[in-house]
Amino acid sequence: MKYLLDTHTFLWWITDNSSLSDKARKIITNVDSTLFLSAASGWEIAIKARLGKITLPDDITTFIYEQMSINAIKELPVKMNHTLQTYILPDHHRDPFDRLLVSQSQLEMLPIITGDSHISPYNVKVIW
Repeated sequence: MKYLLDTHTFLWWITDNSSLSDKARKIITNVDSTLFLSAASGWEIAIKARLGKITLPDDITTFIYEQMSINAIKELPVKMNHTLQTYILPDHHRDPFDRLLVSQSQLEMLPIITGDSHISPYNVKVIW
């Protein structure tokens, strides 16, 4: 099965954060799972690292791609239809990164692995 990782899910996985749910860990470690990380998550990580909200190695490009490779996570590009889909989403959540992930989840028919309760009200399958 295919899944979209929320940004925090990816970060918690690669840092072995205990906040990651057991169900998420099971899916991520399942060899039959195909995992995706959105380019929007890369953008969010870069912004948070630049602002000092998270600490990553100086070469975050190499670090993120290495982590994706090590963990068999595929890149999900942001397409025009993903961005335009955000227009029709209800205002359950105003975070632009999460709204884009919701749009990608909907259009690509990917369940999203997230602990963010603001995403549940959208018409997406949330796994946590």
